[in-house]
Amino acid sequence: MRLIQITDCHLHADPDASSRTGNPLRQLQRVVERAREFNPDIVLVTGDISQDQTRDSYGRAAEAFSSFGCPWFWCSGNHDQPGVMREVHQILDEIDLDAWRLLILDSRVDGQAHGELGESQRKMLARRLQEDARPTLLALHHPPVAIGSEWMDAIGLMDREAFWQSLAPYSQVRGILCGHIHQAFEQSFGEVVVYGCPATSDQFLGGSTDFAVDEASPPGFRIVDVQDSQLTTWIERVEF
Repeated sequence: MRLIQITDCHLHADPDASSRTGNPLRQLQRVVERAREFNPDIVLVTGDISQDQTRDSYGRAAEAFSSFGCPWFWCSGNHDQPGVMREVHQILDEIDLDAWRLLILDSRVDGQAHGELGESQRKMLARRLQEDARPTLLALHHPPVAIGSEWMDAIGLMDREAFWQSLAPYSQVRGILCGHIHQAFEQSFGEVVVYGCPATSDQFLGGSTDFAVDEASPPGFRIVDVQDSQLTTWIERVEF
């Protein structure tokens, strides 16, 4: 089973709108074109699909993701409007990956850049893990670990300590996919590995104290292969 992760597209209703380093729509289209060559079974988009929260921006994203010809799913980020997203395409919280499963968490806090799961969602996650022992991937927009960038860590997942406490009894969680950080990232937390992903839009400079764009790194996506109990993953960059 092959999953491709795409994240942080930051699209506008205007297809010619620019970001700091390029055109978000054209960059997304080029990333999707390249990612299709890897023949995914599932595509997951981990938030910040839109920059302006318009239906047209989500429609442009849905058109690009539908070109994969396989099932695709998305979750909301801090820049998104879930109600508008649902008008365009469903938002699910669980995806069957045959021998594996993928649980999608909602870390968005209305009107805030940081993320939080909250007690009720953490308890629900624990119940879902208790009910099914299959190897499990988790996905959410905000990273549940500090990534070493002071400004970004200030707007990460605020209840990450409680999140990890809720996961502690469940050994079937093998990896966590996140968006938000606009950069390739990999960090172990005990037996679980947290994976960040390049954005399809601007890249952020790793290790920076203040906000900084990485103008040298191109957009990209993450490939995740799961088979039996094994997970293999890597980053692909897309040159323009």
